[in-house]
Amino acid sequence: MSDIINLLPDSVANQIAAGEVVDRPASAVKELLENAVDAGASQIRLVVKDAGRTLMQVVDNGSGMSDTDARLCFERHATSKIHRADDLFAIQTMGFRGEALASIAAVAQVELRTRLHDASLGSLVLIEGAEVKQQEPCSCPAGTSIAVKNLFYNIPARRNFLKKDSIELAHIDEIFRRVALANPSVAFSFHSNGKLMYDLTAGNMAQRIIGLFGAAYRERLYPIEEHSDVVDIKGYVCKPELARRTRNEQFLLVNHRFVRHPALSTAVERGYADLIPERSYPSFFVAIDVDPRRIDVNIHPSKTEIRFVDEHAIFSILRSATKRALGQYSLSSEIEFNPSPDVDFSPRPRGYVPTPPSVTVDPTFNPFRSASHATGGDTRRAERPSRSEQWEHFFEPDRETTETVLSNEGVQASLPLVESPVPLQPPSSEVMTHQGRFIVTSVKSGLMLIDIQRAQERVMYERLLRLSEARDTHAASQQLLFPVNCSFGPADSELLAELLPDLQHIGFDMEPLGQNTFVVTATPPDIDDSNLQQMLDNTIAHYKAGSIQKFADRHQLLCLALSRQMAHKVGVDMKTEEMQGLVAALFCCQVPHLSPSGKKTLYVLDENELNEKFR
Repeated sequence: MSDIINLLPDSVANQIAAGEVVDRPASAVKELLENAVDAGASQIRLVVKDAGRTLMQVVDNGSGMSDTDARLCFERHATSKIHRADDLFAIQTMGFRGEALASIAAVAQVELRTRLHDASLGSLVLIEGAEVKQQEPCSCPAGTSIAVKNLFYNIPARRNFLKKDSIELAHIDEIFRRVALANPSVAFSFHSNGKLMYDLTAGNMAQRIIGLFGAAYRERLYPIEEHSDVVDIKGYVCKPELARRTRNEQFLLVNHRFVRHPALSTAVERGYADLIPERSYPSFFVAIDVDPRRIDVNIHPSKTEIRFVDEHAIFSILRSATKRALGQYSLSSEIEFNPSPDVDFSPRPRGYVPTPPSVTVDPTFNPFRSASHATGGDTRRAERPSRSEQWEHFFEPDRETTETVLSNEGVQASLPLVESPVPLQPPSSEVMTHQGRFIVTSVKSGLMLIDIQRAQERVMYERLLRLSEARDTHAASQQLLFPVNCSFGPADSELLAELLPDLQHIGFDMEPLGQNTFVVTATPPDIDDSNLQQMLDNTIAHYKAGSIQKFADRHQLLCLALSRQMAHKVGVDMKTEEMQGLVAALFCCQVPHLSPSGKKTLYVLDENELNEKFR
């Protein structure tokens, strides 16, 4: 049998290795930004075009490189960070593998300009597909500018797998925020297609959070700090009432490096025990400093996974620090004690009993009685319709806005496009709730349990989707008593501006107001407007997560994100009429048995299963 094993050509081997490091533009951006941080830069500028497909450029004022280093940095496993194996367990920098620039150069056209601060001339290096095309002296500022052009130009198949620009730009934005958050003492700027996305000055961590996520975070943050022989913890946790339905705003930084560590994230979440609803997750920005000899960062090419020697101790310290931060600042920041000058706080003698206040009561006064039944001509009793007449007038269902929905058996049911306060009658009027989470009702085959939150998500989702698809009609809106200004980070503001026509179509009345701020004057009737800022923040977070993870159009993603915000919150009891209306509305949906995210909305315990349980 002939030999079948061959050594791969360098060009093919480089492309294979590059695929492990650079899978999309955001991967290249991460490596370039971290290299700039490692170079000691105090100012870093990121420029991208077409979400990184055409151009990714990072310019820094760091140490720069010599002529030899400028050429050698593109060789595989060439690094200034590692000299022997023991160095792997004392790493203080971001990059250390010596693979980043070599991988990027293998799948793109790269232009490097760099100069040492004490040199009069710098170096220009041009590389295409890992092949050096040109190297010569050049005039350039001190520091390094590296431009990556036409990513995957020599691997068309890989380029075809890139997603649309908005998704790839969202990945780049996420990487930028991680690096910028981990290095608040460095000034960062980010330009996309000529538009300034971020302009962050050097400062502290709180200033960096506000610069990245918007001015609204000024009132959301509780400081957390703990110092011990094992670990130093510093950062901020967000108020419990601002908990989200996703973990997208959980930033854990270890030795200035963003990492994913489920155990430590859980430690922070445990600190919120009994303070946030079930299936909600707190936002936090926590920086941890640990002796590099007590951690292992060399377990994943992306360097976002990490192992600790003292994991259990750090878990306990982090959980306790979170509890203390929430307990220490929650009350003091919410309550401002300003005693009235009319109140006497002087000490009282032992046995002192205050004089009861004098209160005059009119036993004949009835605020619900019309003026015709009042006595004495009391002007407070202005004539008004009876309570039942008043509510029936306002809550009369609009027959013109109802549509006919056919079930699989052809049974017709009427479902309003905008939910009417008058409940629809469900198949069975016998309903009860369990722990504010489930509806229990009887059906012919047995006993049915319905997840209230998921059921409402399904009902709201299909209702919003119909409104979104009916482009010739607009949904009803409820006018706010006072306009509400909502502020966002630059990237979220741009996304919200893109979604604005869709939001207006389904009932929002909102317009841009200055930089990164929107004013809301009306909302859909089903929206809880008590905290619009949080609701819109959560909607944007869900939308971005869905656009990155799923293949769905903009209307579906927006309706899915909004339906989660409009759904019933776990633990809140419902009236019998509300439960009956929800059951009826659920069975008028096209897919009643699944939530929009594909989870079960109901479960039926049939007679056989019930009998088996009690056998």
